[in-house]
Amino acid sequence: MATLSRTRLLSIAAAALVSAAATTSASADIVMDWNSAAEVIGTEKQLGPAPHGRNLAILHTAMFEAVNAVQGRYAPYRLSLGTHPDASKEAAAAKAGHDVLVALFPDKRASLDEALAQMLAGVDEGAMKEKGLELGMRAAEGMLANRADDGADARESYRPHTAPGAYVPTAIPLYSTVGAIRPWVMASGSQFRPAPPPALTSETWTRDYNEIREVGSRNSTVRTPEQTSIGRFWLLTGARTYNPILRQVAMKQDMDLLDCARLYALAAMAANDGHIAVFDAKYAYGFWRPITAIRTGELAGNPATPRDPEWLPLADTPMHPEYPCAHCITSSAVATVLKELVGDEVGEIVLTSATAPGVTRKWSRISDYADEVRHARIYAGFHYRFSGEVGAEMGRKIGELTVRTQLPRRTPAVEASR
Repeated sequence: MATLSRTRLLSIAAAALVSAAATTSASADIVMDWNSAAEVIGTEKQLGPAPHGRNLAILHTAMFEAVNAVQGRYAPYRLSLGTHPDASKEAAAAKAGHDVLVALFPDKRASLDEALAQMLAGVDEGAMKEKGLELGMRAAEGMLANRADDGADARESYRPHTAPGAYVPTAIPLYSTVGAIRPWVMASGSQFRPAPPPALTSETWTRDYNEIREVGSRNSTVRTPEQTSIGRFWLLTGARTYNPILRQVAMKQDMDLLDCARLYALAAMAANDGHIAVFDAKYAYGFWRPITAIRTGELAGNPATPRDPEWLPLADTPMHPEYPCAHCITSSAVATVLKELVGDEVGEIVLTSATAPGVTRKWSRISDYADEVRHARIYAGFHYRFSGEVGAEMGRKIGELTVRTQLPRRTPAVEASR
């Protein structure tokens, strides 16, 4: 089956992402093509990392459930679809991905229908194809139903901290309800909630406050040109940063359709649980960003954290509380899933960023990618060092929990009995 062409992805939205390389198992292209289509639509609709991450988790778990119901190699996530070796796994995956995206983006039905037809063009007509299509439909319906009441539709009701008559900036912070969404893997959004941020008179606070005051300033004289480039590069956030890495790893491993679907599903679940966990903690603690802390440094009662009334970060600060670092938790969660499945050394991984045109970053170890994200948030003036470290540790725990408890391989005896 040929990979979905650049032209077909252009028909889904205004731009296309790179197509899968010829070295990838051809049927695995279905997973990556629907992922790319979802990315294009999400970009067009300007979806933020948290809602986009939820959409991707639904998409990829549905495709996994559909394909796994054909081959039965792994335990399912939540659905009981049985095992159907007489169904086409390609048709099942294609239909599951299509139906999820149509349900999430009904205005894109025409182009998604066209994309599905292209994917199915190489599948032989007959009973196997029809059974695969029915299986994919059931998988999509099942996962959409599973997430229908997860809390993602909660109305935003953030209450600004203020006194009667006092002006506060009128932009409402983002994602104040995300921490209450039902997780994919965790028992609750607060399962890995960290200890409170350090006291404002502590050695840790003093060290990290002054580090970001100097290194993260828009007019920093100590931040190197490379650090500035890294800070701007990682202004790109969410799945748009780690999906290209998943694609490259899947291609290097020459994964078949089921293992590719499993990789994307585990990474998407871990990343979305990372969003849930981090926003639970952010709004539990409501900790101030560097731009607030440094401009009002005297309020800390710490003579070693001087005020700078004109301080600005390298770029505009995200609109939600500081602690812990969201970018750090999701990159760590995905990196942990990858390390658990394929190891840390994966060969050269290459990434570009829309926020740093002309810049290419390369790594050969997954851990180096996650470490760079954590440092980048200091260079950008967004997060204190302790916040990145805490976020990364939360992500590690979520990634390990995901791989340990979700979609495990069945024992040979169980596989043989199905």
